[in-house]
Amino acid sequence: MRIVLLSTAFNGLTQRAWLELRASGHQPSVVLFTHEEEVTRAVLAARPELVICPFLKDRVPPALWRDGGFPVVIIHPGIVGDRGASALDWAILKQEKRWGVTALQAVEEMDAGPVWSSREFDLPAGLRKSELYNGLVSDAAIYCIRDVAEKHGGGYLPQAVDYADPAVRGRLQPNMRQQDRAFDWRDPAADILRKIAASDGQPGVLADLAGGRYYLYDAHLDARRGEPGAILATHDDAALVGAGDASLWIGSLRRPPQADEETFKLPARLVLGKRFEDAPVLEWSAETHPHCDEAYQPIRYRQIGKVGELTFEFYNGAFSTEQSRRLQRALQWAKQQETETLVLRSGRGSFCNGIHLNVIEAADDPAAEAWRNIQAIDDVCLEILTARQMTVAGVAGNAGAGGVMLALCADVALARQGVVLNPHYQTMGLYGSEYWTYVLPRAVGAAEAARLCGECLPVGAREAWRLGMLQDIGPRDPAQFGVWLLQAAKSARATWPDRWQRKLELDALQLRRCREAELAEMRQDMLENRRQFAEKRRGFVFKRRACATMQRLIAPWAKQAG
Repeated sequence: MRIVLLSTAFNGLTQRAWLELRASGHQPSVVLFTHEEEVTRAVLAARPELVICPFLKDRVPPALWRDGGFPVVIIHPGIVGDRGASALDWAILKQEKRWGVTALQAVEEMDAGPVWSSREFDLPAGLRKSELYNGLVSDAAIYCIRDVAEKHGGGYLPQAVDYADPAVRGRLQPNMRQQDRAFDWRDPAADILRKIAASDGQPGVLADLAGGRYYLYDAHLDARRGEPGAILATHDDAALVGAGDASLWIGSLRRPPQADEETFKLPARLVLGKRFEDAPVLEWSAETHPHCDEAYQPIRYRQIGKVGELTFEFYNGAFSTEQSRRLQRALQWAKQQETETLVLRSGRGSFCNGIHLNVIEAADDPAAEAWRNIQAIDDVCLEILTARQMTVAGVAGNAGAGGVMLALCADVALARQGVVLNPHYQTMGLYGSEYWTYVLPRAVGAAEAARLCGECLPVGAREAWRLGMLQDIGPRDPAQFGVWLLQAAKSARATWPDRWQRKLELDALQLRRCREAELAEMRQDMLENRRQFAEKRRGFVFKRRACATMQRLIAPWAKQAG
């Protein structure tokens, strides 16, 4: 079936929808929402059989839903009957026990159309909005998208919502405002945490802190107590702030913009500056406190028999220079332990998306900071490649660019079902590093590596396994994946003996040559800006909309029709 995916951005859910529809035998083509007239022209010219909107912040143009001659289906992150742009925010804030996703036909009134499909799930406590969206919501959305495609092929007619039916629990909800998110630092820490979790990603919670006013993100509970609203201590990039009955680690902040200024999220350390540096420092790390029981541990280690497991949890999967150095030190320590297998895995968010573009953009000299950052993450990759243990990458979340290559540096790469990989750099104006010229051809062959890097398209877990990028795929449920990953690691040498033999034949000279050649190219990209890395980085950091749909996302049938 010819299906257009109309989306505000080619984000994780849209990528996953594109991959899943292709895997089901359909022919999806993407149209990114730029201007109403342009979008209308592009979709009508393509003459699709069905339009699905996985992630759309704009209203569907009337010429499409009313006059297009094909169904336009909105994927709404709410239960049947729910309406409004803050569905997940309210679900988390109200501590809903069950939530869901609904596929609605577009009509004049927002989220008021008849229902094509819906899927509910239990909503665990403690999830951030981004975790919920990228996890349970994404899974339910993919179910609905597949269901819509199948039903449309069978001539199904969507059903109007009957609000008189007691089974219909959803209702129209207002857009959540900052006053709905507001809190007092004297409130219970768990209540504050829930408000920040409900605002994760965008827009954050605007609050007073350290004599200033900031949007807050990336919060974690702590049992310590102190003056509400005061910075009690710091650790790595985060500030510990007192609350009514406990405290919260705040990892990221954003300054409210002034006049025409644009601001973006940064580690709290960089935003608070001197006020951060004046607070007491709490030091712990995997290498100094291997059995640490602190609640907040961006990098943590545990050992189960002969398996060591090093877990990193960096907000949004971005690795700054400092974070890369911390992870490098932890790896150096973990490699010295009496283990046979070393697991390097991500926590609750993305696996890794490479260098930290926001930190780079905020630096006094962004080009110099980018150069430091890429060498620091290269050092992390080298530690993985040269470990004496069998190394296993546990890809628990999506990965992009250098993050994919970091996983491929391990002897065995295992992923959670449904993750999406983007093994390319060119869209950011970079040649690439992280030993990609060594590890990607080693995994898939030189021709396939060139195709993957040149096409700049996402790869699903099943395709990555087929290509040889992954050795196996584990359960989608995060807790079940953790158990499965540990069991797989315990038998990794026996299961993949060829991988162990390959490790013993590692060519150190070739490794060095690959790194030197990659960095020679990256020097021109980062320091000389030959491929407009600076401009593309700013577009990403400031969340600029695409000016047009990239040609690589337009299916051949849509190009021919246009």
